[in-house]
Amino acid sequence: MGTPITPTLQHSVGFSGGGARLPAAGARGMLAGSFAGMNTNCLWLVLAVWLAHAAPAGAQLFRVATFNVENYVEDPASRRPLKPAAARAKVCESILALKPDVIALEEMGSTNALMELQGALKKSGLDLPFWDHITGYDTNIHLALLSRFPIVARHPHTNETYLLGARRFTVSRGFMEDEIKVNTNYKFTLVAAHLKSKVASEVADEQEWREEEAAVLRRIIDARLAADPEERLIVLGDFNDTQDSRTMKSILGRGKTALFDTRPAERGGGSAGPQTTGDPAQPRRTTWTDFYAKEDSFSRIDYILISHGLQKDWRGEETYVLNLPDWGVASDHRPLVAGFMAAVK
Repeated sequence: MGTPITPTLQHSVGFSGGGARLPAAGARGMLAGSFAGMNTNCLWLVLAVWLAHAAPAGAQLFRVATFNVENYVEDPASRRPLKPAAARAKVCESILALKPDVIALEEMGSTNALMELQGALKKSGLDLPFWDHITGYDTNIHLALLSRFPIVARHPHTNETYLLGARRFTVSRGFMEDEIKVNTNYKFTLVAAHLKSKVASEVADEQEWREEEAAVLRRIIDARLAADPEERLIVLGDFNDTQDSRTMKSILGRGKTALFDTRPAERGGGSAGPQTTGDPAQPRRTTWTDFYAKEDSFSRIDYILISHGLQKDWRGEETYVLNLPDWGVASDHRPLVAGFMAAVK
């Protein structure tokens, strides 16, 4: 069963929330000073771009991230290697660079390891006081969550099973499903997953294993959207497969309940301007999230997917893959983040 969120850690820290907005007079003054000397056509173009990306009145920007932290383990009894101090510090540095309000973590160790990371982030100025941590069939690495916003409901999926080759299997890491309240008028649901890796197994074919886990995940998604087709839903994590795979086609779905791929990319990675759609046919961008040493290859296997009900709130210019020097000290994955605009009233 998933570790319950202890009330002592679900405390209010008095955040005002949201990005700062200039008063109208201040904004006009800033614009007048910045654009002095421009011709009229150029000024109108700049103003149009600025208005397109400015926060609507009464809106609050928030960021949701995912990061496979590669064996963030501190327990010597674990069958996984212990995370070196330098690697733990680099994980912390990476998350601080993203400045997320909510972050899902894959390959987290015990709750003690999660509390260590939470404390290190707080010491450096990023306080994410609300947390979740679930234990699936795999007892060495787990799904975890840190959040600036309260987790108002938990629906952990730690005993999901499926049939493969006439044998019944349990989803290795389970699925985390949390409802998160950004403000009094805005809530969304986050589903986090870490599917079977590409490492071969004597138990079953790893590709079929991953596809069956993906089918279970899609059933969870379908259940949420059947209850509310306009649900604000984020499905994210390490899916261990590329966008053209049966795994991803299953998770993305089709028709009215299809999920939208935000396709985060490096900022400035191959094209100027913000990411505005999830279409891979855009100008070429650097989107890889994982280095697989066995094949000496880089690929995009980590995702932030969103429902139709959340698309209007998504901000492409706040969506990217973090490109940090010496990123590989932290993990074999790079973190990714997506921005959203929540209505305040």
